[in-house]
Amino acid sequence: MISIEQFLIELNKSIVLFKPETALVITFIVALLADLIFRKSKNISGYVVILGFIITGIFLFTGNVQGTSVFSKMLAVDSFAQFFKFVILLSGFIVVVISFFSKELYEQDRRLGEYFTLIAGMTFGMFLLSGATNLIMIYLAIETMSISSYVLAGYTKEVRRASEASLKYVIFGAVSSGLMIYGISILFGLTGSLNLYDINHAIAHGQADLFPLLVSGIMIIAGIGYKISAVPFHFWTPDVYEGAPVSITALLSVASKAAGFAVLIRFLKVGFFDHTNPATAEAWRLLSTVDWKFIIAILSVLTMSIGNLVAVWQNNMKRLLAYSSIAHAGYMLMGVTVMSDAGVSAVLIYFVVYLFMNLGAFFVVMLIANKLGSEELDDYNGIGYRAPVLSVCLAIFLISLTGLPPTAGFIGKWYLFIAVIKANYIWLAVVGVLNSVVSLFYYVKVIRNMFIRGMEKGNEPLSYSAPAIIVLLLLVIPTLVLGVWFNPLVEWANKSVNLFLGN
Repeated sequence: MISIEQFLIELNKSIVLFKPETALVITFIVALLADLIFRKSKNISGYVVILGFIITGIFLFTGNVQGTSVFSKMLAVDSFAQFFKFVILLSGFIVVVISFFSKELYEQDRRLGEYFTLIAGMTFGMFLLSGATNLIMIYLAIETMSISSYVLAGYTKEVRRASEASLKYVIFGAVSSGLMIYGISILFGLTGSLNLYDINHAIAHGQADLFPLLVSGIMIIAGIGYKISAVPFHFWTPDVYEGAPVSITALLSVASKAAGFAVLIRFLKVGFFDHTNPATAEAWRLLSTVDWKFIIAILSVLTMSIGNLVAVWQNNMKRLLAYSSIAHAGYMLMGVTVMSDAGVSAVLIYFVVYLFMNLGAFFVVMLIANKLGSEELDDYNGIGYRAPVLSVCLAIFLISLTGLPPTAGFIGKWYLFIAVIKANYIWLAVVGVLNSVVSLFYYVKVIRNMFIRGMEKGNEPLSYSAPAIIVLLLLVIPTLVLGVWFNPLVEWANKSVNLFLGN
């Protein structure tokens, strides 16, 4: 029985290490109150959220990442969680900024206080998910993130496809949540604990039977797979990405996926790996008779292949980028397959470069849609001569998404392929390279439309504000710089691969 003094000491320690999340909660409350008080200002909540994100970033940067757990082992505070929190926070910050340029959000005299407030709430849920080490905390964090994203996906509710997207998102989300909570209940019944550290101990000592353990593992991974848009849990992605505002589509494609990968890696590595013997530290511990590496590898192949092949036939830019996002989840699953330090580090590197190139691509799609009122690929004909700066930037982002040098996308895929080859999964690396070739086809199709087709139309040039161009350049510059100067990113990722594995 813990004493009250010891409880207060632990609580104080937890609160001190919980500063970034506390800052997000305060940001959420202040943004909500600011919208109620200053009702004539549409953007006041957005400014509050930006300030709150900056303060949260300062707490993250100055925080003591000592590799420990807080709130009775509900959350881990380690360098791995900190890395993903930076990715999530930067994604949220950029999305809030680009939202100011969104024409669809400012139509219909729409109030945006709730919009910016919900982004802060969604970010808080993703922060919790990055460090969750308790199955109930994982579930609550996913729901905290999901509820905000359901509303945001249908925020432009007068648009029919937005309402449809939100409804589909809720339905698929409810199914995945049901699968996950049922899997959690089975795992709790087998091991007698909801804590990943205790679950690892129970499995290592043979306290769980084969078949129910396999079923519970598959159900929980299915729930997480829904968040990362892995095949066959990807069906919601194209419709939701197409129907949601472009800014929210961008947020879902990067931040939500980052949180999903963070909890997937932690769930597998903390819960089911043998940490007692360094020689077997990479062994999957669900059961030696189940080749979980091969199962994840097959998921990776299906995800990248279906994502790329279906993207070839898309004529809407948001749907094209949605299937592209599915394919990129498949690439990152290659790193999860090997689950070595090199594999996890490659996933971390990939997320940073993916952040800039994917958010940049969606930002260009938003700016063009503001002028043309369309996201159809045919309407991009000749846009390279009407908006040369935007078109060149979009071409750079697409080349980076393909994984060609000298862009950051090449570095991300390079480290993934190297990690897979070192783990003797050469066939998986070959499939990844072939999928990159397929992706080149549909990315080049966009570039072809912009610079080769539609030259005879002679339409008026499209003009854009200086702030929009500045934000765009702030996204394209890292996409190029990280392609040639990537050592700091690699070192940061290598230092962030060690998860807190308990006492």
